[in-house]
Amino acid sequence: MSLKQLDVRGEICPYPMMKTVQALKKLGPNDQGLEVITDHAPALETIPTQAVRLGYAATIEETGSPEWRITLTRK
Repeated sequence: MSLKQLDVRGEICPYPMMKTVQALKKLGPNDQGLEVITDHAPALETIPTQAVRLGYAATIEETGSPEWRITLTRK
């Protein structure tokens, strides 16, 4: 099982969430989930909300100032 990565730094809403949803829908059966790197604080609410609707659990880790890693894994 592996985690795919998606870097949406520099993108503003709604693009980080839209690109995340597209990437989640493209995951294969051997992909455990997706790591999303963002520097846009509103994405910390929009991405997890949409991921939960698609059956993923979300964790958020601050990796910089401002920068976060949102890890989305299959439930």
